[in-house]
Amino acid sequence: MRLLFLGDVMGRAGRAAIAERLPKLREAWKLDFVVVNGENASNGMGLTSEHAKGILEAGADVVTLGDHAFDQKDMLTFAESEPRIIRPLNFAKQAPGRGAGLFADRRGRKVLVTQVLGQVFMKRPFDDPFSAMDAVLRKHPLGGQAQAVLVDVHCEATSEKMAMGHFCDGRASIVVGTHTHVPTGDAQVLPKGTGYLTDAGMCGDYDSVIGMDKVEPMRRFVTGMGKTRFQPALGEATLCGLYVETDDRTGKAERVKMVRQGGRLEEIGP
Repeated sequence: MRLLFLGDVMGRAGRAAIAERLPKLREAWKLDFVVVNGENASNGMGLTSEHAKGILEAGADVVTLGDHAFDQKDMLTFAESEPRIIRPLNFAKQAPGRGAGLFADRRGRKVLVTQVLGQVFMKRPFDDPFSAMDAVLRKHPLGGQAQAVLVDVHCEATSEKMAMGHFCDGRASIVVGTHTHVPTGDAQVLPKGTGYLTDAGMCGDYDSVIGMDKVEPMRRFVTGMGKTRFQPALGEATLCGLYVETDDRTGKAERVKMVRQGGRLEEIGP
């Protein structure tokens, strides 16, 4: 199976790049399944139902969220009605929607998609991500009902993402980090067969401060004072993420490749 995961979609620039480039990538790379993290797609804070539909129509099979999952209030109801939206497993016990879902690719092969939030350096306390993930992986053993398992680890600390990668090694096809908006260079297949990348990076304008127009973040760093709200940068976006090829029998990763397409960053793909 050929799977593509794309990192946090950032504002209008990220949405435009998804709409323009993702359909072409699905065809050119013969992708079987695509997951996109969309939690910053709506003005950099959360995801509206309208923008979620746009990402799905562009070629995403599933959209994951994150700590900003419900910043846009219509997501409270949309996450209940649209099974292709996956919010974090450990967001809150009463959170709407679902933290894991079993989906089929166009050939009928099953893919489990799930997401957890980290605890280290996050602004609010979330439930233990490791026990939450363990319960899901025990219920869906790799190579059983699911031919592939993808885990989105949405957290700040690279150490916590790495720990989750090793915790899931051999139990998931892919573990990929999101949230920091900066792609890391450590794409690899872990010893027991899990494809791993600490952070996929964002789908956004990299002439920015993690996707935001530079002026206000720089003012706050330099003066310690804010003047206006942060606004997403509007230059050409780079799509960033991870491409993985898996074995249908075992569900394990056979090949991984970082993805960067368009915008300012050096282009790379499978």
